[in-house]
Amino acid sequence: MKHFILSIILTCMMVSSLHAGQSIIIEGEGYACMGDDKSRKATETTAMADAKRKATESAATYIQAETHIKDAMLEKDLLSAYANAQVKVLQELLKEWYIEQGLGDCYRVKLKVEVIPDEKAMAGNAKKNQDLLESDPSGPLAIRVWTDKQEYVKGERMKVFIKANKPFFANVVYKQADNSLLQLLPNPYRDQNYFNGGVVYEIPSGDDRFDLEVSPPYGTENVTVYASTSPTGTLDVKPAGGVFSIANKLSEISTTTRGVKFVQKGGGGGVAEFAEATATATTRGATVGK
Repeated sequence: MKHFILSIILTCMMVSSLHAGQSIIIEGEGYACMGDDKSRKATETTAMADAKRKATESAATYIQAETHIKDAMLEKDLLSAYANAQVKVLQELLKEWYIEQGLGDCYRVKLKVEVIPDEKAMAGNAKKNQDLLESDPSGPLAIRVWTDKQEYVKGERMKVFIKANKPFFANVVYKQADNSLLQLLPNPYRDQNYFNGGVVYEIPSGDDRFDLEVSPPYGTENVTVYASTSPTGTLDVKPAGGVFSIANKLSEISTTTRGVKFVQKGGGGGVAEFAEATATATTRGATVGK
C-alpha cells in the first residue's frame, strides 16, 4: 500500500478549546408590519430581530429538553449560558414583502443562525467539569482532539485521536506551517464522516493511505475538528495523495462547515448541535543539542 507523507503535527489541547466551539445551529422566522410608524427599512430590521430572538428562545428550549446532565448545577449553568447567548446569521433563507389583511405591508424573514452560548460561562463549565462534559451523552455535543506526543521532530510519525460524548458528523482539517490546508477525514480512501459517541478514533488507521511523518516546512501547525449532530457543510476539496487538499480559505471553513444539512424530525424546524476543537503544536528539523 502506498503511503502519502505529510508535513503535519498536532498536540492535545484538551478542554481549553472545547467550550469556545459549542453552539446550536437552528432556523428562526421573524415578522413585522410597517403600520403608521415604521419605514420599510425599520420594518425589515424589526423582522430580523424577531427571527434572532425566536431562534435564541428555540435553542434554549432545545437545550432544556435535550440536556439531562447528572450534575444539576452544571445543567443550570448550561441553560444560563444559552439564555445569554449571541446570535450569528449563517444564511438568509427567505426575505419577502407581503400584504397582510388589516395590517398592510409586512415583511418576513427566515434565517439559519448559530446560537453561541455565553463564552465566560462555558469556559467556567469546561474548566470545572472537563471529564463530565467529555463523557456524558446527555449534555451538548463536546469534541476533543489530541495526539500521542506534544512535540515532534523531522522523521517522526504521529497519531491523531478524536472523541466526542455523542454520535457526530465531522470534517477533520489540518493547517500546515505554510498555511496550506488538508482534509484528513473524510479522504479519498476513507469516506467516514459519521462517528459514534464515546469511541476514540485514530488517524491514520483503517483504509487510510497516508502516514503523518514530520517533514519541511516546520513551524506552528494545527488540526481542527468541525463536528455536528447533523451532516456538516461540504468543503471544496480535491484528491492530494491519501488526503484532500482544500481550496477554501481558512476564514471560509468555519462558516462552510456550519452549513449543516438538517435531519428533520417530525414537523419541527431544523436544529443541530455544533462543536469545534483545535489542537496546536510546532515542528522542527532536529532535536535540540544534536
